[in-house]
Amino acid sequence: MRLELGYISVKDVKFGEKTELRDGIVYVNKAELLETIADERLAKLDVDIVHPGESVRICPVKDVLEPRVKVSGSGNVFPGFFDDAKTVGEGRTHVLRGMGVMTVGKIVGFQEGIVDMAGPGADYTPFSQLINLVILADKVEGLKQHEHEAALRMVGLKATRYVAEVSRNAEPDEIKVYETKPLQEQLLEYPGLPKVAYVYALQTQGLLHDSYLYAVDAKKILPTLIYPTEVMDGAVISGNCVSACDKNTTYHHLNSPVIYDLFEHHGKDLNFVGVVVSNENVTLLDKERSSNYAAKLIKSMGVDGVIISEEGFGNPDADLMMNCKKIEAEGIKTVLITDEYAGRDGASQSLADGHVAANAVVTAGNANAVITLPKLDKVIGYVDAVNTIAGGFDGALAADGSITIEIQAITGATNELGFNRMGGSVI
Repeated sequence: MRLELGYISVKDVKFGEKTELRDGIVYVNKAELLETIADERLAKLDVDIVHPGESVRICPVKDVLEPRVKVSGSGNVFPGFFDDAKTVGEGRTHVLRGMGVMTVGKIVGFQEGIVDMAGPGADYTPFSQLINLVILADKVEGLKQHEHEAALRMVGLKATRYVAEVSRNAEPDEIKVYETKPLQEQLLEYPGLPKVAYVYALQTQGLLHDSYLYAVDAKKILPTLIYPTEVMDGAVISGNCVSACDKNTTYHHLNSPVIYDLFEHHGKDLNFVGVVVSNENVTLLDKERSSNYAAKLIKSMGVDGVIISEEGFGNPDADLMMNCKKIEAEGIKTVLITDEYAGRDGASQSLADGHVAANAVVTAGNANAVITLPKLDKVIGYVDAVNTIAGGFDGALAADGSITIEIQAITGATNELGFNRMGGSVI
């Protein structure tokens, strides 16, 4: 598949009488947007705009998305959620670069996060660098948690598609081309270079811990070979409330640095042949099934090396190690990407599982590290959630408005796709 990404650089986002893109500025008709995303499961909806450097704290964050729209080619971005399940990953897609759509509101599950747009907390999240259209959404009384998550997920998707339409007829500032040929062709294209695949493990530990592939709950799939360009077109989206630091938001999936960096090296020092999407289910039987199948797929692809990432920690560490040891047993080299929960002093065991075959590991940082965030001038959402969310604790919110937390409470702080500002390598 051959995909062109046309990047339109967003200079600013403002409310206006008409939703449009003009002179690099995205104008949003607030009333029309609220009407578009209205949902009977939600009692309150509001929209705000925040900029990098503003003294604003957003909490608790559910998801972050990036406006993208299909201009040509099959299907639409976020396939399967809007009566269109055509495959994506080809043609032309326009991207509003520099802005995000963020959902926030009353807590769904305890593993939600904080985004500070200024101060020391801003250094730990990539989303402090975006102009964010922030949607505050609260549920009606009595709505169950999984229904609350589903409503918020659809609000984010609807809002993102609505905003993205302004870029359909725009002239991109930059066009980048990504192509992966059918497997048999791709394997032969660069005979002198090592053939590399990517095992992309998605969080699927059950209610409030799910991801979606073409709108299918990924805990129900067997590992599946897809084109990397499908991920760029929204085939994978987030639907989970795992710890904020290592959650892959939908924005992370759309901009996965593992995929983009492999493309940057493609044809130069490696041959990037494809992506195997796997899952991280709860039971041992499910883990064995998925890791066995992933190893079988990777072997059948005839590759020399594999990058394996995980999402989450603890239980998913077992999936990471199973994928590693079974693929290594086939004579294929692996490199793992994870983060660590090594205790506040960094002296504890970093992962819940390990294996001798896991001898090439990249870490995205220690999520248990503690930070104190000063009071900011404005809060969007409910700051008292920091006393409850993972990484916070009873008393995390001080009387002066400052917050003392582990960085696992900061959205994207130790992201296991490497989409963060921390890290290092362990061999």
